[in-house]
Amino acid sequence: MKIMNSRYLIFLSVLLFSSSLMGQVIVGAEQSELYLSQLKEKSVALMVNQTSRVEEDHLIEFLIAKKINLKKIFALEHGLRGQLDAGEEVQSGVDIQTGLPVISLYGKNKKPTSKQLQDVDVIVFDIQDVGVRFFTYISSLYYVLEAAGEHNKEVLILDRPNPLGHYVSGPVLDKEFKSFVGMYPIPVVHGLTIGELAQMALGEKWISPAPRLNIIPVKNYTHQTRYSLPIKPSPNLPNDQAISLYPSLALLEPTVVSVGRGTFSPFQVIGHPEKVLGEYRFTPKSIEGMSKNPKHQDKLCYGINLKNYPGPSSLDLSFLVKSYQKFSHKLFTSPSFFNKLVGNGKLIEQLKAGVSIKDIEKSWENELNKFKQARKKYLIYPY
Repeated sequence: MKIMNSRYLIFLSVLLFSSSLMGQVIVGAEQSELYLSQLKEKSVALMVNQTSRVEEDHLIEFLIAKKINLKKIFALEHGLRGQLDAGEEVQSGVDIQTGLPVISLYGKNKKPTSKQLQDVDVIVFDIQDVGVRFFTYISSLYYVLEAAGEHNKEVLILDRPNPLGHYVSGPVLDKEFKSFVGMYPIPVVHGLTIGELAQMALGEKWISPAPRLNIIPVKNYTHQTRYSLPIKPSPNLPNDQAISLYPSLALLEPTVVSVGRGTFSPFQVIGHPEKVLGEYRFTPKSIEGMSKNPKHQDKLCYGINLKNYPGPSSLDLSFLVKSYQKFSHKLFTSPSFFNKLVGNGKLIEQLKAGVSIKDIEKSWENELNKFKQARKKYLIYPY
């Protein structure tokens, strides 16, 4: 396992901080001089989606043009081209643009099998994440790292910035609530890039045996860099505002409250057909490529427009608390899924008991501080 030692991390952090003063952010995939030589003469599998770009080219076409021996593509939630609904099963098949086989890792099979890896030397992971524990791209990364370790395969991560990398917040996952929307004992907003998270997963032995891991870091990036994603990472995160509010509003997904799926402002509005949350109006519709069957479809909803709401610097529970105050025990449509998103069974009980937001946050402070301390030695980029 190649985990960067502390001296190298310090050197790299200083180097990246210095270079951040001199140029624009350059993602790992765009630094081909650092990884093409690692892929020559090897059989390669890709974990990519619509965000896997090398400037104007998709990474798949870029590597084909460079004569890299691509064997297959592993597809995650939302599919290879990012056009499938949340939770919609991804089918295996053939990529019509390249003829490469596509293996679904979002369906019955979420972990690469021995057979699927037998003709592969290295798995290249190049996916834009959003820095939230229940965003399932990092759950797929968990299984890939685990499978690679079990079958002695190498993992090469082409790192990308975390748009929420400037803060860490929320309850740390209780292991009893581990699921595909929470694979790591990390807070809801973890403040790590994919590369940093992979290093921490291996260094803390959350995944064992550890695979050989190599990371191509982002150039000119620090955790204070506000990075605007050039391509939406999933169908319902269309812009910076949606990404900023996503960790807070996603807690309303297993409730009667709409978070704007079925509109062109998902995760920027909330509402319900009963006029109890606010005066703003919207009507969820079936939108191909975004949300085919949204909550409260074709019903007029009343609520709050958050398009200009200041981006929170911590997990914002105010929307959840307000919703619970209006709907009480009728709020939750799936309490068990809510607990999985939160990562514990305490928050739902705290809401029922009327615990204040300040005291709720205080209840997870100890575990959050332990995580922050452990996380420091795996950081590639300075603050």
